Order: sequence, then structure tokens, then C-alpha cells
Amino acid sequence: MELSGLQIFKYLPAAKKSADANCKECGCPTCMAFALKLAKGNTKIENCKHVPDELKNIYQKSQKLAQKTVEIKGLKTGGENVLFRHEKTFLNPTALCVLLDCAAPDFEKKFERVKNFEICILNKTKKVDLIILKNSQILQQKTNFSPAEIDAEHSNRVIYLEDFQKLPIKIIEDEKFTKTANELKFIREKAIKEKDENYSAPVCVHFAKLAHSEKINELCAKAAFYICKYANMIIFEDFNEAMFSSLMTLRENIFTDPQKPLKVESKIYEFNEPSENSLIFLTTNFALTFFAVANELENLKTSSYLIVIPADGMSVLTAWSAEKFTAKTVVQMLKKTNFSEKVKNRKIIIPGLLAHMKKELDAAIKSAGLDFEIVIGTIDACDIADFVKSRL
Repeated sequence: MELSGLQIFKYLPAAKKSADANCKECGCPTCMAFALKLAKGNTKIENCKHVPDELKNIYQKSQKLAQKTVEIKGLKTGGENVLFRHEKTFLNPTALCVLLDCAAPDFEKKFERVKNFEICILNKTKKVDLIILKNSQILQQKTNFSPAEIDAEHSNRVIYLEDFQKLPIKIIEDEKFTKTANELKFIREKAIKEKDENYSAPVCVHFAKLAHSEKINELCAKAAFYICKYANMIIFEDFNEAMFSSLMTLRENIFTDPQKPLKVESKIYEFNEPSENSLIFLTTNFALTFFAVANELENLKTSSYLIVIPADGMSVLTAWSAEKFTAKTVVQMLKKTNFSEKVKNRKIIIPGLLAHMKKELDAAIKSAGLDFEIVIGTIDACDIADFVKSRL
């Protein structure tokens, strides 16, 4: 387990109120500052001459690699150092893989389905992480198929089963849910808590033939649990687009850095083929806010634009209080996109939580030589439909 700054500090002179407290010999103004920098890896423990041997031993153990990172054609798996995301963050998302049999009569059709599958999550395109081919010798007889060429185009990662099995990865054949779940938990705890090198390899769960008899929702539920605790890779022998879409969406939420806000690209989004007279809404680039509003706009019977202001991924009120959402940023966005030249509608609907900014926004827009008018919208995204009905 990695040491926090406070855990380190309790061993230092300042915590013990000794004569050497806050001596500054380490280059830091205080022992606390040194402890915090050491916890983040921004200084060396040797810089403090007063570190006790007990802390040195604990620190050395904490720096041991908990789980090894294995790279497969650019795909990184493993490398985790914590049991829970909030302790620091998870590093490498659980790889979702498909095992295909080259000897199957419909192999090429299945391969094309897997290769071409993609979904967009938070403006990022996601594909199947790895395609594993068994009975690959069959490919030597096919003149119209070359996985090497496909891999070279970076459309998907392809590896032969015999090569995959040589990797330093522990493979668990999923036979019974409770058994697999307990084994995953045991291995991760041994790796993280005890830094036991015998359990440091990334772990892969393989849904073999036995999974074919399971209903797709049951298979999806099991895989979802294994993504949360604690599979580094999951291999499926059946491919289902709906299941992979669900698992990738879940994975995106699990493997985000809790210290970094989720944000979308700041630009003008279009819904339902808007025209120059369509409705215009405005919000920040906080992902949760954006998707709440976007979902409502997609379901409207009318078309619309959504102006997304750059606000470091902060929600509406947070961005305003942090001065990330200002009249100046709104004007800059309108000018940068030349939006006034694209539309005849001159009414911009802002979130109801920013009603107090109406006069300020109107004045800034007028001073910039623009003729847009600010309209106060709803506080909650779910009320947008009723708001539009009452205005139209």
C-alpha cells in the first residue's frame, strides 16, 4: 500500500517535536512539506538525514511494484497500485478481448464484426481491445485474409493464441462466479497489501465454452463485476455489440481519475439537424451536465444548438464561483465560432442557475458588437422539454 503524506509525517522530527524539527536541510520549508513531496515521489527519502530506519523500511516496501505492467502491441494491462480508485486512481482499464476460432466456417464474418465495432464515449472512440486468434495455421491457407495487414492499419490489435499464452499473465477460466470473484480479490490483495511477487502478474478472466449457455444479461453482469473487482483483462468467445457497449461504458466510469473532472470538447453541438432559426442553449463542458442536457435536446421534437463553454470540466455553479464561466468566456466562444453568422435566432438560453448573470452577459455581448439576447432557462435539464413547449 502506498504511503500518504500524513503517514510519512508521523515518523519525522516535527511530528515527534524533536530538536531537528523543520530543519530545512532536505530543501523543504517544513517536515510536512517534505512528507507530502515524498508521498508524491517529488523528492528522495535520502534528502532527510533524520529519517528513522523504521520509516526507511516501510517506505522501501511501499515502493515495491505491486502489479506488473504487461504491454501487448501497445495495449497496457496491469500496473495497478491500489485496491480502491479513491485511494489514488486506477491506471489501465480492463481490456475487453474476443477469442475467435480461425477454423470456424463463419470466422471471417465474425472477424469483420469485431474489427469494425466501435462506440463513442465522452468524445472518445472505443473498440475491442484485443482480438485473439486460435487455430491460426488455417490463415496460411487463406489468400484474402491477413491479420498482420489489419493490425498494421491500427484498426484493431490482433494476436495469436499461442503468443498470448506465452505472456506473463495469469489466466483464470471462469467456471463459477463465486470462485472467480474470490480468486480475483485474493490475488489483488496479495499483490497490493503484501507486495507478494508471486501474485504480481496481471489477471485475465476467460469466459470459455461454458459461458455459451448463459443468458447474455447474466454474462454481462458477471463481466461487470470482474471489471470492478479485479480483472485486468476479460476474454469472450462470443461477441455481442450491446454487451460490449454496456461494459465499455461502465469501464469508462470505473477507470477515470477521481482527481480530474470529466469534460467534453468545448464547441457548438448540433441536435436534430438544426437550421439558422433553431433554438440555442448554453452550458459548461462538465461531462455529466453536458450529457444530461444533450439527452433532453436529442429527444425534443425541434432542432437545437448547444454552446459548450470551456470551464475545466466544472459544473455550472462551480465554474461560475471559480470564475471559469464568465461573460468574457461566453463572448470569446461566440466570436471564435463566428456563431452570429451561422444563425438568425438571437436568443441564447442559459441554465437557470446562472440567472443572476443575465445583465452581465447582455452587457458583455452588446459591448462586443454582438446582438444576442440572453434568456433564462431551466435549473434542471429534465425540465427543458416543458420549457420549450411553453416558449413555442
